[in-house]
Amino acid sequence: MEEIFPNVFSERKELFTKNLVPGTSVYGEKLLDHEGIELRQWDQYRSKLAAAIKNGLSELPIKPGSVVLYLGAAEGTTISHVSDIVGGKGIVIGVDISERVMRKFIMVCEQRKNIVPILADANRPWTYRDYFAGGQISVLYQDVSQKNQAQIFLKNSEYFLKKGGYGMLAIKAKSISQEKPVNDIFESETAKLNEQFNVLQKINLKPFEKDHEMVFCRKKE
Repeated sequence: MEEIFPNVFSERKELFTKNLVPGTSVYGEKLLDHEGIELRQWDQYRSKLAAAIKNGLSELPIKPGSVVLYLGAAEGTTISHVSDIVGGKGIVIGVDISERVMRKFIMVCEQRKNIVPILADANRPWTYRDYFAGGQISVLYQDVSQKNQAQIFLKNSEYFLKKGGYGMLAIKAKSISQEKPVNDIFESETAKLNEQFNVLQKINLKPFEKDHEMVFCRKKE
């Protein structure tokens, strides 16, 4: 077992995070003891962030103590691992527009006190800016199925992400266009970030996710 990033471990083909809530799983994942620390298995076929790590993410900007805005929280699978990573001194603000998934997500939040759930449209960041009380986030993470994925990311960056802060954008090509070549979509969406961000790495998520790319970037000073 090797700790590859703070609170993230790897053994053979499997990833794990240090469990913030020992004895509790979120989606039926395996729990195991490693030198007195409980770890949760992190399934790269169910998490685009885990897939990016498996496919060579050079740096994980989400660290213990980070303040993360997570757009597209869904039922809480990946965000629960982000919760593990930031730990008790960090905070994760999870936004999702679906009332159905929010009900399940809130159950995760009840066990994990470092997650704040927000039922809102990520296209309209001004509707939830009061949750930030004038503060800024250190990491913006986005995984949403909308045509204007880069635009949503940029709007939220303008409102909430500090200069020098990091972004991670999971581009879902088929949510943008069914006709255009996938690589053209990746290039087009990434190019939209160039005014605000320096792109540090682009990671194709095959074989874990089809027609997906993770863009790792840093907001310009």
